[in-house]
Amino acid sequence: MDRMNKSSLYIPQGLKTRVEIFNGYGKEELHKTILVTIIAGIVDGLCFLIFRNTVVSVVFMLVAIAGSVMMLTKDHSNVSVVDQVGFMIKFARSQKKFKYKYLDEWGWENEG
Repeated sequence: MDRMNKSSLYIPQGLKTRVEIFNGYGKEELHKTILVTIIAGIVDGLCFLIFRNTVVSVVFMLVAIAGSVMMLTKDHSNVSVVDQVGFMIKFARSQKKFKYKYLDEWGWENEG
């Protein structure tokens, strides 16, 4: 009976705080994909002018767009492949060895 009188906080899972085009892909990811598409289009145009190969140019553009969408789509834990690589780079650059000097703060070593 006492348990029923307690007020509990219900936190629903899976709520989205932003508008998504499809699951895990929102406006922010769309803007990044458009930027990648523009950059890939410029590179693709230069490659086409040099090599004159239409098939390679079309495949390159399709791979660039599909790859950027796949790498920017977030999973159920709200982390994408690009985010994960960023975390790995940040960890690799972080300090891992902590040099310190032991001080007998509590005086335990002088006892006894």
